Amino acid sequence: SVSAAFRDHLRRLGLSLLLLSLSLQNKSHSNARTSPHGGWLGLEAELAGQEEAVQLGEESPEALMELLSDRHSPWALPPDCSPQDQHLREMAVLTPKLVHGSNIFQVFRSLRIVGKGVEEVDEGLLQLQQLEELILSANQISRITSANLPRTLKVLELCCNAVADLQDLCSQPPPELQHLGLGYNRLCGPSQDKYLTADFWPNLVSLDLSFNSFTDLLGLVSQLSSLQKLRVLVLRGNPLALIPTYRGFLVDSLPKLSILDDIHIGPDERHQFHGLARQPELIRSEARVVVSIGEIKGVPDSSAQQQLEVGSEAPVITYSYHVTYEF
Repeated sequence: SVSAAFRDHLRRLGLSLLLLSLSLQNKSHSNARTSPHGGWLGLEAELAGQEEAVQLGEESPEALMELLSDRHSPWALPPDCSPQDQHLREMAVLTPKLVHGSNIFQVFRSLRIVGKGVEEVDEGLLQLQQLEELILSANQISRITSANLPRTLKVLELCCNAVADLQDLCSQPPPELQHLGLGYNRLCGPSQDKYLTADFWPNLVSLDLSFNSFTDLLGLVSQLSSLQKLRVLVLRGNPLALIPTYRGFLVDSLPKLSILDDIHIGPDERHQFHGLARQPELIRSEARVVVSIGEIKGVPDSSAQQQLEVGSEAPVITYSYHVTYEF
């Protein structure tokens, strides 16, 4: 679950050791044992459990800050951590009360859990009441219950998961969400098109649907047109992107769009495709893909074989090859 991955993340940051050091320094073990704010993390209980096993000398905040900045220190920040993680550990030294126990829930504005095998977005996430950005890319999430998402979210990134249905996500979506990333999932149209409207995402500015299985360009555009604040759209990698008039139809159908498939839409391009949205008959449900193979390695060249003399009765060896291209 996200809760379990979050606990592991805090352990990697070494927050429990930092807080334990300060607890030892301030001789406040008893408070850690008896504090009622164990909460989701149970951080006080973890401190109490480590208290007997770890004996740290008394260090000043200045000395601890030096340990954090020294890359050879055992408390050096892991290489894949974010600037917020660094800030969080500095807070643990300079203002430990702000990250002690359940107070830590109020600190996080951004949470990044990538490639941790997360399958479930559980209700524990609701304790992060100030969370604005949630990155859950490259996990194993197939369904998300929106009731478990903080209402303060503005960015939700779910790239490279196994999401095939948006119904649960759209039951109570975060009302202020500005970016929704669903690239590299298993979404298919037209059953999912109906969830991509302003009824669910009234403040959406950026939408990534790349590398899914959307095929109905007309149906999808009719739903996306209700997103009045949408400025960035990514649809590449879907079958509908193979339609010859794909880009021009989108540019003309969504006049407020600024960027399509990571390419800026300029005035010249908008003028070039003007009026295309009123010609849906140009959109055909078929496409042609031309593949050119420039070179094949590892196949013997029969022309290099020694040429037989004219009239020779020696047996002739011929070679033939069958090449299959899969995509």
